Amino acid sequence: MIDLDSFSAEATGFLESNLKRCGETDAAWGSGPDGIELHGLEQRSDAEVAAEVAAARRWQAQCFDGGFAWITGPAEYGGRDLPIPYERRWRELEQGFAAPDRTALNIGLGMLVPAVFAHASEALKAEVLPGLNRGDLVGCQLFSEPGAGSDLANIATTAVRDGDGWMLRGHKVWTSKAQFGDLGLCIARTRRGDAPQSGLTVFLVDMHAPGVDIRPLRQMNGRASFNEVFLDDVRVPDARRVGAVDDGWSVVRTTLTSERAAVGSGSTTPGPRLLAGILRLARHTGASTDPLVRQQLADLYTRVWLVDITAQRVQAASRAGRAAGPEGSIGKLAHAGNLQRMSATVTAILGPRLGADTGEWGTYSWADLVLGVPGVRVAGGTDEIQRNVIAERVLGLPREPKGTA
Repeated sequence: MIDLDSFSAEATGFLESNLKRCGETDAAWGSGPDGIELHGLEQRSDAEVAAEVAAARRWQAQCFDGGFAWITGPAEYGGRDLPIPYERRWRELEQGFAAPDRTALNIGLGMLVPAVFAHASEALKAEVLPGLNRGDLVGCQLFSEPGAGSDLANIATTAVRDGDGWMLRGHKVWTSKAQFGDLGLCIARTRRGDAPQSGLTVFLVDMHAPGVDIRPLRQMNGRASFNEVFLDDVRVPDARRVGAVDDGWSVVRTTLTSERAAVGSGSTTPGPRLLAGILRLARHTGASTDPLVRQQLADLYTRVWLVDITAQRVQAASRAGRAAGPEGSIGKLAHAGNLQRMSATVTAILGPRLGADTGEWGTYSWADLVLGVPGVRVAGGTDEIQRNVIAERVLGLPREPKGTA
C-alpha cells in the first residue's frame, strides 16, 4: 500500500495538473459569483445550473479516472482500498485548489453509494457504483412523503409485483437534487405487516422513466432546491431492487445513518466552504481584528473539525461491517448547530448589510444562509429526532411515551 506522504505527493501533482490554486489573500474579493450555496445550485439560472452540473460531472470523472474519487472504496468498483486518513488528506489538499462545486453529486455519493454497497446484489453494485462515483449518474433519495417525513414507517407509496418487475405508485416530497437525478433510491410498501417497519422494500428508480413527474418547491429565500416527485405506475425491474423484499427497513437505517453523517461531514456539505467564506468576509470587513469575532471563528473552526471526525467514525464502522450507531445523528445535529452559529457570526459581521442589498459584492448574498439554515434542521431528520436517537442509543434513556388517541 502506498504511504501517506507518497499519496499526498501524487494527489498534489494531480491537482496542480488540473486546477488552479486558490488565492491565499483577499485579492479574489469581488470576482466570480457571490451566491451562498447552502443546498446547492439553487440560486443559478437554468443555463448556469446546467453548466455547474456539467462541470461537477467532468471533475468527478477526472478524479475517478485518476484514482481520487472513491479513495476508501473497493478496487473492483473503482476505488483504491485506502484507509480513511487518505480520504481526509485528499479533501485537505483539494480545498487549496479552485475545484468545481460537486454539490449536485452529494446525495449519490453520500447516501446511495453506502446503501447500494451494503445491500445490493453483486450485479447491481457492478452496474451502478462506478457510475455514481464517477459522476456519470446523479443520485437522489425518494424517502419522505407528505404524510411521512421523519416517521418513514408510515409511507404510503406502494410497489406491486408485475412479472419480473414492480409497479410503483406514490408521492415523495422534499427530494433534494431530483431535478438533476438519474437514479432515485426509493422506499415503497410491498406488504402490510403488523409492525409499521415491516413490508417495506427499496428500489433504484430511473428518474427519466415514464411516470416520474418532478416538480420543484419554492423556498422562502426564493430558490427551489427541493422537489416533490410523483410516481405514476413507474415500472422498476426486480434487478434494481436494493436488499431483500419486505426488508427495506435495514436499507433505510443504513441510508439514514449515512445521510446524517453526510449532512454533518465536510465531504458532502458546505460547512468547510462556508467557514472559508466567512473568514474571507471577516478579513475584508476588518472584523477579523475584533476579539469577539475571532473567538466565534475559532469556535466554528473547532466544531466543523469535530463534525468531520465524527463522520469518519461512521465511515470506519461501515467499512468494518459494524451496525449503524448514533454517530450519524450526533454529526447531523452538530452540523445543524454549526450552521446556526455561522448565521449568528455573519449577522454580527455584516449587521444591516445582511438585510438590505447595498450592491456590495459578497455581503447581502449571505442572507441565503440565514434563510436556509431552518431547512437543514429538518432535512435528514429533525433536530428532535436526532436528540431522541442520541438519548435512547447513547444515554440509555427510556423511549419517549406514545400519545393516546
